[in-house]
Amino acid sequence: MITLYFELFYTFFKIGLFGFGGGYAMLSMIQGEVVTHYQWLTPQEFTDIVAISQMTPGPIGINAATYVGYTATGGSILGSIVATLAVVFPSFILMLLISKFFLRYSSHPTVEAIFSGLRPAVVGLLASAALVLMDKENFSSPQLDMYSFICSIAIFALAFFFSKSKYKINPILLIIICGVIGLIIY
Repeated sequence: MITLYFELFYTFFKIGLFGFGGGYAMLSMIQGEVVTHYQWLTPQEFTDIVAISQMTPGPIGINAATYVGYTATGGSILGSIVATLAVVFPSFILMLLISKFFLRYSSHPTVEAIFSGLRPAVVGLLASAALVLMDKENFSSPQLDMYSFICSIAIFALAFFFSKSKYKINPILLIIICGVIGLIIY
């Protein structure tokens, strides 16, 4: 059991260290480790954890780490603590180091070049996270259930439209509306 805690710490430490772009960018890394590599969770459990992490207050990456730690260790609060501290620890250390030097060297050409290279990488990681969530657990598939697939695509398209159109519906209200629509049509 102690090995599981070390694996959990190591896994989330790596994710925290290399998860540039925030929690959504970390999702594909988290899924790759906890679902594919270690198989601590099933794809359906991971999808549920992502949904819960989005609904609870706080950063999604930290919330996901907390829930994964709890679930992977069979409901242990210590597992939640280990995973949460591991994902936060690299950022904490890096921020201490960077804040000391960033203001002094922020206009240096090397620093500007590094950030120019990181920006597209962050966009790629966010796109990867979006694609990770577009799977049969979230959208069904035409082969499994055509009705659910079409309804999922329609809800996604409407939510996207109303969040980006001139109406700009509040995201919280949009989540509630989509949940009610899902409850009615399913």
